[in-house]
Amino acid sequence: MNVFRAAQHPGWPAHLGPVRVAAGQVTLRPVRLRDASAWARIRVRDRDHLEPWEPTGRGAWEARNHPSNWPSLWSSLKAEARRGAMIPLVIEVNGTFSGQLTVGNIVRGALRSAWIGYWVAKDVGGQGVATAALALGLDHCFGPVGLHRVEATVRPENLPSQAVLRNVGFREEGMLRRYLDVDGAWRDHLLVAMTVEDLSGTVVDRLIRSGRATPT
Repeated sequence: MNVFRAAQHPGWPAHLGPVRVAAGQVTLRPVRLRDASAWARIRVRDRDHLEPWEPTGRGAWEARNHPSNWPSLWSSLKAEARRGAMIPLVIEVNGTFSGQLTVGNIVRGALRSAWIGYWVAKDVGGQGVATAALALGLDHCFGPVGLHRVEATVRPENLPSQAVLRNVGFREEGMLRRYLDVDGAWRDHLLVAMTVEDLSGTVVDRLIRSGRATPT
């Protein structure tokens, strides 16, 4: 049974890192049931930082991000991970919950692709955390997970996130018009992508060579 699961779901569960950046040591680990309080505290506190860039949800922000909603979300994420469709990870900085990174819609066969998305707490923004987390996630996708292509979408107005995506090597492929309902309206998104052929070494090594991260 263990051999079967490893063959069906390569790369899950995963503990990745560390990568050292200005904010400290960045690591990725699987989501846990006991993450409820930390998740809710950051999400509610950083509403103004997060809500403008996230898909429109039902109900008030505080209600959607209440600790009582985490168990069902955690259970759903874990179920998707177990069937090989998703890799839901927590971003930690110096061992503290600081955001999430998710690899989703994992498709095997001839496509071998997925999307990647993330959010980080406001107090660690602009300190290399998102860049380091993406680098770890991408190296995992192109390594143990065995993917050929990873893509992401970002609103044209979100210049900081565009910079993060460029820093890890994503290239722009086009504009998706009225692609996603975000913050109450249908918003255009830039589509960016990377394939394994775009890499020379690892993404983490690229960050170190560029001076955006330091060896641990």
